[in-house]
Amino acid sequence: LMSGRLPMHVNWVNTGITDYNPNDPVSGSGGIPRNMTGMAEKLKEAGYATHMVGKWDAGAATPEHTPWGKGFDTFVGYMQHANDYWQEGIGFTSTGEIDVCLDKFVDFHIYNETFKGGLTPEIAKEFGCFKDTAYNQSAAAGLTPQINATGCVNSTYCMPDGCYEESMLKVRALQVIKEHDVSKPLFLFYTSHLLHTPLEVPQSYLDKADARLKSLGAEPFDSSNRRLYAAMVNYLDDNVGAIVKAMKDKGMWDNTFVIFTSDNGGPIYEPGSANNYPLKGGKYSDWQGGIRTNAFISGGIIPKERRGQKHEGVVSIADWYGVVSELAGVDAADRKAEKANEWLEKKGLPLLKPVDVVPQWQHMMDGTNGRPDTLYVSNKAVLKYPYKLVAGDQVYSIYSGQLYPNCSTIENLEQHGPAVPLLDDVKLFGERLDLGFPQEKVDRLMDIDHCGEGRLYNIAEDPREVNDLSTDPNFASILSGLRSDLADFNKNLFDPDRGHPTMTACRVAMKVGGFYGPFIDTESFYSPVQLTPKQIENNKIAEKDLEYVEKVLLPDRKKQIEWFNKEVGDISVLFKGSTFDICYKPSELNVFETTLVV
Repeated sequence: LMSGRLPMHVNWVNTGITDYNPNDPVSGSGGIPRNMTGMAEKLKEAGYATHMVGKWDAGAATPEHTPWGKGFDTFVGYMQHANDYWQEGIGFTSTGEIDVCLDKFVDFHIYNETFKGGLTPEIAKEFGCFKDTAYNQSAAAGLTPQINATGCVNSTYCMPDGCYEESMLKVRALQVIKEHDVSKPLFLFYTSHLLHTPLEVPQSYLDKADARLKSLGAEPFDSSNRRLYAAMVNYLDDNVGAIVKAMKDKGMWDNTFVIFTSDNGGPIYEPGSANNYPLKGGKYSDWQGGIRTNAFISGGIIPKERRGQKHEGVVSIADWYGVVSELAGVDAADRKAEKANEWLEKKGLPLLKPVDVVPQWQHMMDGTNGRPDTLYVSNKAVLKYPYKLVAGDQVYSIYSGQLYPNCSTIENLEQHGPAVPLLDDVKLFGERLDLGFPQEKVDRLMDIDHCGEGRLYNIAEDPREVNDLSTDPNFASILSGLRSDLADFNKNLFDPDRGHPTMTACRVAMKVGGFYGPFIDTESFYSPVQLTPKQIENNKIAEKDLEYVEKVLLPDRKKQIEWFNKEVGDISVLFKGSTFDICYKPSELNVFETTLVV
């Protein structure tokens, strides 16, 4: 989205925030390479004020990787895949991994012209949070969070609704709109944490969800996670409504273009608890449930005759870069990347790919397909509408029902999944946590379908991907062409050496008050920090723990696994439905939420 590239041409593997390869200062870390031009940089060329609120997850090894380095005038949010909605830590329950910093630090930041650093409890007051999160940096790494889903550390210490991360992000977005000088164009990039795991929400929104079902005469939720998910959807809806109202009140709506989109289909594994019905699969798969996302455009600039219409054309998430560049009157080409390639070529390092955008604005207005040629979906899938090739091993190859997850999902998880993404994001110190399971068990827990060289579907006629056409001789030429396209695309994918976890990331976090963030070339980046006595004491404990990681655990994978089992917890609980979700009986709807959520 921010780079204008297809995933396979920018970053297609989730890489930890501590990874770094010193031999490649451009692409040797997670996220968008240093010298790719970000969308906000393009809009700054056109004179826009640029502000970001929410999830970044596009790199943070250096200041140039951050939202600040990619063109945003201000940033309030977090850097990684997810954090805790109440305490902003990144424990196992948020990211599905334990990093070399033992998940000790907080991932919540504020960057602007006068300050760059962690969003402390004192700063949080500016966004409506007046209570300390009680986050314990020195707590041992574990599978369970320090706080429950509704913001309670224990039965007597609970966070108020104003300290919910999404509440603070909404306050910041409304500040941006209120303070904006309308004589200058505005780019507000609001990337809600919702509906990403961990599933957490204020109790008041759970009560609203229950009341709504009751008012409709419907049965109460039988799944704790489905209840949480429904409440979180409601919260997101209210936030978007508040932002739209603020723009209308400011007189900005009639000249505004809104893009509402997602980066992937819903995660149908427990505890992701999404539902892509009636489509097959979900996040991490190339089935329609994993790659066909909900999206709409709105705002006053949409012609009246196109409002309320459905666009049938193929649009890639990369194309939005081209759309906003086109509307802002700037060239979408990435000159900074072209210049960097001159140096990279001399050094024998991977060259940066050009932008992959297709000008889509007129296609959207005319209702025509802007991508009739083959679209490179992933290293296992291509789409030449209406035909789609799905190859290789595909996880979460199942269909969910209209009410999902449910008690049956919870009770049967240990037998046939869908379990957490073991093959992708469950990691220890940057490496996948290999449990030594036989392939048959992995297939069962992950609902893997082995698609070999590729199955063929007509997704216009068969959006649920039920009828495989790969064995039908009438489609032999289409099948052959798409297999050839996929092979050609895969010869050209962008796959630099992203490096390995480095303890430098941890030690820089300690220096700036216990916040993850840039750790390379940061000498003049962070604002000065005066550590409190509590932070100094936390750092002494952290240094001792991290020295053990660095000198004892990192050199020996066997010791890492032994440490994990002894100090963190029994990994087998990840395959028990009751670990992640609760099968409710009507009398249990007000239970104290304590489920583990990843």
